[in-house]
Amino acid sequence: MIFSTIVKRFGGFNKFRISYLNSSSSFKKSFFLFIHRGYQHETNSYLPFETKIASPINFVHGVYGIFISGGAVIGENCAIFQQVTIGSNMLIDSKGFGSPTIGKNCLIGAGAKIIGNVKIGDNCRIGANAVVTSDMPDNSVCVLGKSIILQKENLENQLYTKSKLGWGYIENGVFLIEKDIQKLDILNQL
Repeated sequence: MIFSTIVKRFGGFNKFRISYLNSSSSFKKSFFLFIHRGYQHETNSYLPFETKIASPINFVHGVYGIFISGGAVIGENCAIFQQVTIGSNMLIDSKGFGSPTIGKNCLIGAGAKIIGNVKIGDNCRIGANAVVTSDMPDNSVCVLGKSIILQKENLENQLYTKSKLGWGYIENGVFLIEKDIQKLDILNQL
């Protein structure tokens, strides 16, 4: 818990993140990144510094188990409970390809999942364990409902990521570079 203690001394994750973003020294940035990696490991969280956050997030029960995609955008005065995922959808053939945008004054309940290129309006509530994969208008509530199973043919489940060599995916433990021009055109729009 040494990394958590250091982050707490800075005033918590929000102030620690701002200190990193405001630092112009490469040495200080390296120090912040080192502490940040350890902090994420200790708290089983993923909170990238590059996520666009309008104002400090209220992590109601701490950051434990929270995953926020680097491509996500989070508005002012949002409250996030434990075990929340705000994740990108990197399946190239998916309608929800991309990252979530969350409006201001939103409350995201414990275990909720917001996945893909969805827009969450202002003043929304997302209930515990709810899964949001479509847009929510302002002042709306999403609660957990009955699962719907859709059967499709020929689903492509390659999860794309960008490396120094270009866009690719892992197959049988090996990172393969994507060579399909149409897929690369879609990926390069991110």
